[in-house]
Amino acid sequence: MKAEEKRNELLAAKLIKNLERRHFDAYYCRQAADIIEKVKELIPSGSSITWGGSMSIRDIGLTQALKDGTYQVFDRDDVTTPEEKLQIYRKAFEVDYYLASANALSEDGVLVNIDGTGNRVAAITWGPKHVIFVIGLHKVAQDVESALKRARSTASPINAARFDIQTPCHADGMCHNCNSPQSICNYIHFLRNSYPAHRHIVILTDLPLGY
Repeated sequence: MKAEEKRNELLAAKLIKNLERRHFDAYYCRQAADIIEKVKELIPSGSSITWGGSMSIRDIGLTQALKDGTYQVFDRDDVTTPEEKLQIYRKAFEVDYYLASANALSEDGVLVNIDGTGNRVAAITWGPKHVIFVIGLHKVAQDVESALKRARSTASPINAARFDIQTPCHADGMCHNCNSPQSICNYIHFLRNSYPAHRHIVILTDLPLGY
């Protein structure tokens, strides 16, 4: 086993313990195929599913695998109008499973996310019966403060560029703690415990997915 693989295995084991202490269910999957298999194992046939804008779940082919499976899927990428997209955003509050990632994760098990519109953090907080996160170990930070810095300084500028949002961070790649009308950092969310217990499920992976 390579040194990086050994370190990731040890880190994942520690994170799983810390997440379970916070009432999450947590797993470690090295490869994309393992993640897809684990998610399909967790979600019963016929369940209703949707997701936010996470690139992590798209990059590994998870969303397509679920659409090809025996599930009732609501995919905002399949609609064209703002009204249809809004309907799917609202649908998230009544589905069985909501899929997402996180902008950062502290070593002691706190998930940090930053939203522009708030639809993702709203669904993570309340509504869907279960939330499944797919999180690359490259997003792990030493503590909550470091996790927040990662979310603001790394994830947010990249997402601003991805969505072509005209913010100062889009212009130079650096967080300005701005109050821009198009700010992508309007809602900052800390998930420190899963409530009710086991509602939130975290799948950790070696893969450098998302931002």
